Amino acid sequence: MSAYAGDRTTGFASPAADAIEGPIDLSDVLDLRRPSRYPVRVRGATFAARGILDGDVLIADTSGQQVSGQLVIACAAGQVLLAELRAQKGRWWLVSGDDSREPIRVDPTQDVDIWATVTGVVREKP
Repeated sequence: MSAYAGDRTTGFASPAADAIEGPIDLSDVLDLRRPSRYPVRVRGATFAARGILDGDVLIADTSGQQVSGQLVIACAAGQVLLAELRAQKGRWWLVSGDDSREPIRVDPTQDVDIWATVTGVVREKP
């Protein structure tokens, strides 16, 4: 299969020919060459209200700053989960996207750790 270059048209030349960019490399766009970034596939639709659906691929960054309101990949009691990180009353909490479970306090002494922050989402064509 060949890529469309924009220079082979019939009739008249496209005025958009100057605006066509080359191939898009998602590794570059998502900065996946950084050793702290990796893809994670979502299972479940807990965060459908935030546009994250079952089967989507999240870009997780282990070097990201923790900010209240952002999504994180965390481990709580041996279970890996996607949660919204919230700061309340001087403490960090993991909150589910659909209120299906009680918020979990982030506390390394209680076997609750944040592994990575979510920096992007990729949806494959169904």
